[in-house]
Amino acid sequence: MTERRIISVAQLNSYVKGLLEQERLIPGMLIRGEISNYRPHPSGHMYFTLKDGEAAVSAVMFRSDAAKLRFRPENGLQVLAAGRISVFVKSGQYQLYVTELHADGVGDLFLAFEQQKERFAREGLFDPAHKKPLPAFPRRIGVVTAPSGAAVQDVLRILRARWPLCEVRVLPVLVQGPGAAEDIASAIRLANETGCADLLIVGRGGGSAEDLWAFNEEPVVRAIFGSRIPVISGVGHEPDITIADLVADVRAATPSNAAELAVPDRAELLRRVETAKSSAAGLFSRRLARERERLAAHMRTRVMESPLGFIHERRQYTDHLARRLGDLTAVAVSGRRERFARAAATLQAVSPLAVLGRGYSLASRADGRALRDAAEVSPGEKLTLRLQKGSLLCSVDEIKEGNE
Repeated sequence: MTERRIISVAQLNSYVKGLLEQERLIPGMLIRGEISNYRPHPSGHMYFTLKDGEAAVSAVMFRSDAAKLRFRPENGLQVLAAGRISVFVKSGQYQLYVTELHADGVGDLFLAFEQQKERFAREGLFDPAHKKPLPAFPRRIGVVTAPSGAAVQDVLRILRARWPLCEVRVLPVLVQGPGAAEDIASAIRLANETGCADLLIVGRGGGSAEDLWAFNEEPVVRAIFGSRIPVISGVGHEPDITIADLVADVRAATPSNAAELAVPDRAELLRRVETAKSSAAGLFSRRLARERERLAAHMRTRVMESPLGFIHERRQYTDHLARRLGDLTAVAVSGRRERFARAAATLQAVSPLAVLGRGYSLASRADGRALRDAAEVSPGEKLTLRLQKGSLLCSVDEIKEGNE
């Protein structure tokens, strides 16, 4: 038996690793698969499995490469991965070290945009309840955009032409490339902290989706949502839509359109004032003509043509009313006198005094109560007898029952 070379497991794995890393074909390929077991690590590295219907391979994407991703990897997402194959010596497991990751079937930016939009929508950042009204006549406008270029010049020209009364301040920022999102967000926060404007225009001119990407990033979206100053977003051309457009208080199709929405048109206001003046003058003229007609009609009445004749007529009419009132009063008094006489005669007929006048008397006890029954008194009791003229004080000697 010939003598063989003995190596360790670590040496074996290292050897296989060297063989795989010498392979030049794999790094030039794109591997299609579905992400599963996605595990982002606090360090920034991403671990996942790339699989299809027949096989699976472990994969890792280190932080330096993961930071370049526009979209957020998630389980079930179809991707195209580029990288190298190597072996993790300690476990002997071979894995794909991913350096590039692209969404399969859709663009990376489109997927990233949809993911961002869905996340912010769930948080309620696009809710109309959070939209602030624009001031009708802004006094100070802040323009957050690049300090040079056609876009800012168009905005300044339109603002000066439409509403020269407002003060315009350009807050210069980067609008694309590394650091642009943070620069835009800082300018928005600065405007709120200093109160240098009561309206903000945030935007830039047209460009590719890559050029406009800063207006989809979280710092800009959060700064616009948190702004106490109303924000008009005017990014790119009319077909371009960014998340800044969705979260802003008003979305403009272009930066020029944002300037038009920000201020009223002085010429249009002047035309409206002239129209209102003409309308008011017409209304006043018509009202004055009606009042003149009414005055002329009053002047043609008899009271105005002959005031004394009118007074004489009123006096004559007053005399007529006085006579009628006297006649009616006399009739009413006569009727009431007749009614009083009849009532007095009726009372006289039933008056106790009339009974006394016919020879009857009225007996009453000491307490003034009239007697109706002999049984009510006792012998010796004092009674008063009232006659038609005068009264008698009597003493009861004997009581007789019945009608004797």
